[in-house]
Formats: sequence, C-alpha cells, structure tokens
Amino acid sequence: MTELNLGAVPNGIRDRTVVCSPAEGADLIAPGAVVAVGGTGSLLQVPETLLAAVEDRWLRNGTPTDLVVVHVMGLGDHEGRGIDHIAIPGLVRRFIGSHFVLSPRQQAVIAANQVEAIGLPAGTISLLYREIAARRPGLFTDIGLDTFVDPRRQWGRMNTRTTAGVSEVVTIGGQEWLHYPRFDVDVALLRASEADADGNIAMDDEAAIGDNLAIAQAAHNSGGIVVVEVKRCVERGTIPAARVRIPAALVDHVVLTDYPYQTPITVSDPRRTGATPNASTTVAGLPFDVRKVVARRAAMELHDGDLANLGVGMANGISYVALEEGFLNRVTLTVEQGIFGGLPGVGLDSGTAINPSAIVDMPSTFDLYDGGGLDFAGLAFAEVDRMGNVNVAVAGGKPIGPGGFIDISQKARTVVFCGTLRGGGLEADVGDGALRISRDGRYAKFVDAVDYVSFSADRARRTGQRVLYVTERAVFALGEDGVELVEIAPGVDLRRDVLGQMGFTPIMRHPPRQMDQRLFLPAAAGIAPHPSRRGSTTQGVSR
Repeated sequence: MTELNLGAVPNGIRDRTVVCSPAEGADLIAPGAVVAVGGTGSLLQVPETLLAAVEDRWLRNGTPTDLVVVHVMGLGDHEGRGIDHIAIPGLVRRFIGSHFVLSPRQQAVIAANQVEAIGLPAGTISLLYREIAARRPGLFTDIGLDTFVDPRRQWGRMNTRTTAGVSEVVTIGGQEWLHYPRFDVDVALLRASEADADGNIAMDDEAAIGDNLAIAQAAHNSGGIVVVEVKRCVERGTIPAARVRIPAALVDHVVLTDYPYQTPITVSDPRRTGATPNASTTVAGLPFDVRKVVARRAAMELHDGDLANLGVGMANGISYVALEEGFLNRVTLTVEQGIFGGLPGVGLDSGTAINPSAIVDMPSTFDLYDGGGLDFAGLAFAEVDRMGNVNVAVAGGKPIGPGGFIDISQKARTVVFCGTLRGGGLEADVGDGALRISRDGRYAKFVDAVDYVSFSADRARRTGQRVLYVTERAVFALGEDGVELVEIAPGVDLRRDVLGQMGFTPIMRHPPRQMDQRLFLPAAAGIAPHPSRRGSTTQGVSR
C-alpha cells in the first residue's frame, strides 16, 4: 500500500493578503450595503476598532452612505463605543436590531426619526443568519406572534419613519407563523481573539462564542465580505483545529485591534472564557437593597434541576442569590449568549458567567429557548398593564428593543418579571424584616394598557404559563381576568404604597399574604429550590 505524506497544515497557502488596516477594512463597505455587525451584548465581541474606522471614514469623506445595519444584541457601553460609532443619519439608512438601550446616539437618532429602525427578537435575527447561509426561503418562527413585532401590531417598527417591517404572517398546517424572508449580507464585521496567517479564527479570550460563525457563513454564501477584528495574529498552523471558531475559508480580511476589553467594565477575566478548567474563586456579594429583595423573591420560584434563563436588570441578581443561599449547583442558569452554568454576570458584565460549565453558539441556544426548553425565566420589565401584558420595547419615548426577552418569555414554563413598582428616583429602606418607602418613583410602571406588547398575557394564559410580577413591595400573579395582587411587603401600607401607586386596581380575590420577612433581613434568607418538576432531584445526564 502506498503511503502518502499529509502535512501538518494541509489547506494550502492563501492567494490573497489576509491582514489589512482598520481603514482598509472600512473602505470595503460599499454605499447601500447590508452590514451585519457581530457582538453578543454590551461590548462582548463587538468589533470596536472597525466600527470606529467606519465612523472615521464617514467624517473624512462622507462615505459610505445608506447602510442597512443588522445586529443582534445591544452593542454599546452607554459611552459612545460600539454601534454608536456609526449611528449617523446618512451613513445608516436602517437599523435592524434587537436592543438599543446601550447606545445613546443610536437611541437618539431612532427617536428623532432620522433613521429607520426595526426591533426584533434577538433569536429571530440570530437564527435568520443561518437561514441566509443555507439559502433557504427565510426563517419561520412563532416567536413574536401577538407582540409588537407581529405585522398586525407595530410590525417591529421603532419609529414613524419606518413604514414597513420585514415579516409576514403565514399559515402552515393550520398554525400561524411569522416568516422573515432571506436577504443577502454584503459585509460582516466581527470580533475574535486571534487569527493565524491563513485567517483561521479563535475566540479563547472571549466570554462568549455568539453567532460569529453564522454571520460569516451568511455573508460568504451571499457573495459578501467577512472582516474579523482580532487582538493578535499567530503563525500558520498554530491554532489547533478544535479551537477554530471561524474557518479561514470564510474569512476575507483580518484587522488588528488594540482594544482589549471583554466587557465594558472587564478587560480580561479568564474565569469567564472557559478556555481553561474552572478553579474555585471568590466574588463580591450583592449589596442589601431593594434589588436584592426582588432577586431573592424571584429565586424562591426555582425548582431543583431547573434549566433557567436570567435576563438583564434585577433578574440577573438571582444568580448571586442562589450562590449566597448555597443552591447554585442545584439549577442550571443560562444566558442567551450561549452560556450554561456558573455564575451569570450582572450589570455591564451581563452575557457572561464566571466558571461556566459550557459555552455554545448563540443560535443553538435560541433553538433551545424557542422550542420550550426553559423551566424558568427571570426577566425585567418596563411596564405591566392590567391584563398582564409586559412592555420592554419602548419606555419614556426611548427605543429599547426586546433583546432576547420575547424568545425567553414566550415559551418558559414559569416566568418571573422583576422590577420596582414605580420608576425614577425610588428610595426605599430595607432592614429589620420590613420595607419603608422614603421617596417614591416619579412614574408608574403598572399602567392601564401598554402600547408595545413584548409579552402577551393572552398567549400565556392559552399555553398555561405560570407568571409572576415581583416588585420590592408587592408580588402579583397572572390570573384568568388580569393581574392579581397576592403578596405585600411587611412595613408598607396597601392603599398608600401599592394601590395608590398603580395605574389600575389589581384583582384581589383574597387579602394579600405578607412577603417572607427573611427577604428584608441582611443575613442569608434560607431560600431553597422547590422539589424537582420532574419528580427527582437527580442531576446530570440522568435528569
């Protein structure tokens, strides 16, 4: 038998230059291009250097123009980085995204009707990239039906300048679906850790994998250009195949960056990357305040063995409560960026976790969520109305967008919405087993009717979801006829502090119970999960 020699790197020398400057990368974008910007939230995997170069090109010569910019998560830090670099009327014609709250300039131009904007569920955009890559007709999904993204409602339009959405309602097999037709991606701007001389891309320094591969495949199969920003270049063949997240065959150009941050507030934390085995570590606990009270009460709804998602806002404090109370290892907490296990981050470290047990790609995570895989979801809210509908899309006239909220809330078996009863300057004292309101918020968050339905109470009732609305001073439940008041905090007055601060009168079938006094004491509250929903507390593969 003839023996053939196989080299260590068999794919051959590239016939084009891979590495280019940020300015050269920005120059690849033609007027009117559809540009997909990678990133999984805040500044996670956001191509900061490339976006800054696009802004610089615009300021120098007024090109490119009329871009359609697609991004999944909110890509910013409240300080002008990320997508805010290119949130310029004329440079951008339309944004298609899921979250805008981290980018004040982007929010401002959308609110002022200077650009078109469509807000969609994060999973819809992430999964649509795969449909584009496969050249299928588009994405068919039931996520978002009966919410503001439904064409029969706002169609996802975030302002009046936007006259049409990008979906249609179709009926297949007697069931309604939202169909998002395929479009071509002309340019993909991505961020990773390192590239070899061929253009193979690794992400070992990143706190998530995201949907970079799906975006690269979508652009490549659209005949577009893939540009990846990395922190370093290494020799050909240096990156082992199992660490390659984007193969060189999909990468047209690599740009070096000196921007080191993993998140807006963390430069580099190897505990979040999963690149090496986890080790015991310490973290600072949550301060004892109303946010912790809400997170504690929400955590009381967990069951042994639950597969859970924690959204941004007060709900992500549930992870720290579970750690403090000693049962973090009895549930699997996830975030939609593809993180399983560990201690999900809070604040601007959201979308990451310390000591995760697994990090997978974001589209696959949304497959799990959209298919009903979640036992529990803890999410924030901007407004709740008398029927139980929730709005997170627009608040105070500012476009926020749904992020992963609709994907997560629509199919989870139990949903706990977390927030304060009123917003804007609320001051409250907790301690001694009671709550005292010293200054109430300026505006009501429980209103008669929400304008932008992000969670449909009617759909939840039809599908049998269990839904709670947890605040610092009262707990409400979704009932057959609307929102019911079921618990009230010790130390508050029912009429003055609760009923008098709402835009409607909740249903009270019985006098509300008192919230557990342990929630309002600084020591650990002794919270433990309920027995397993599956009739067993056995963990691991035998679940």
